[in-house]
Amino acid sequence: MKNKLMLMTLVAILACGLESCKEKVVTIGLTYENPLLETGPDPWAIYHDGYYYYMNTEQSCLKLRKTTDVTDIRNVEAKTIWTPTDSSNMFNLWAPEIHYIDGAWYALYAADDGNTDNHQLYVLENKADDPTTGEFVMKGRISTDPDNNWAIDGSYFKRGDELYMVWSGWQTRRVDVETQCIYIARMENPWTLASERVLISKPELDWERQYIAPDGTKIDHVVYVNEGPQPLFSPDSTLIHVVYSASGCWTPYYSLGCLTAKSDADLLDPASWKKAQQPFFRQSEANGVFGTGHNSFFKSPDGTEDYLLYHARDTQTDPPGKGDTRSPRAQRFEWTSDGYPQFGEPLPARQPLFKPSGTVGQEG
Repeated sequence: MKNKLMLMTLVAILACGLESCKEKVVTIGLTYENPLLETGPDPWAIYHDGYYYYMNTEQSCLKLRKTTDVTDIRNVEAKTIWTPTDSSNMFNLWAPEIHYIDGAWYALYAADDGNTDNHQLYVLENKADDPTTGEFVMKGRISTDPDNNWAIDGSYFKRGDELYMVWSGWQTRRVDVETQCIYIARMENPWTLASERVLISKPELDWERQYIAPDGTKIDHVVYVNEGPQPLFSPDSTLIHVVYSASGCWTPYYSLGCLTAKSDADLLDPASWKKAQQPFFRQSEANGVFGTGHNSFFKSPDGTEDYLLYHARDTQTDPPGKGDTRSPRAQRFEWTSDGYPQFGEPLPARQPLFKPSGTVGQEG
């Protein structure tokens, strides 16, 4: 690793000149490798006031990491910020996110009562400046529709002063086929809908409907998947993308699709959203990366680079006896001239990569 670091530092020096980028060489010379943790499905990160706040699924509680270097989270203590005691939401805590909205922190997650068919969205509030301090208080379950249909993977975004939430849910209760769809609603506040839920995507394309893995791994019913929606504005803010995960997360076919609307469109009109007919990001057998999905996005500390944070496996399915091997990975992505993200291919594990621009190391 030391030799690789020296080589990449030399390359950086030759690329930008000796005098003009001495400070930049210090940053670019540092590298990281994927995966960021040995395990950690559904990774989420946000950059706020000089720090990244990172979460991933822990199943029984919510844990939060605070760091100046999101690529170094394996060396950062994970603080437990919430352990539910209410039986209605103390099981199968999935896909936690933390958002800073109008002067307070909100932790959003899905949970159930022990029956996964009863998954619902819940939100916590913390008014401290630093969410690793203060106290998280339950604001309640987010009622997404009158029938309390299944709801997971919530995420917020703002357009001007309007707050929206996107999530994955069922149109009706599951009988023998499970169809997860992407919904959007305008929010009165982070725990209350201000509009009815609007369906903007359901799994209709072949690559959204893979639920049996090559080794025969499947669950006990048919399941078609659109989940994990993540908002992403184009660089000029004229487009709003919702990048979502499709197909079974236990299969190597788990991949990222994209819905796009003009930022001045009626976001509650399904016709405003256009679905890409092919995935934007998928497994790479050549690079040994499988099941690429459930992503989030973050910027480099200096704001000049965009990164995709996602989970994946090094094998097509979880090896027997190894448990859940999904692990968080990060890689830089670019943009097309017309404002669409270009994620490229998932990069091989243990390949040295430049740290995000402006990274200055862990400062506690």
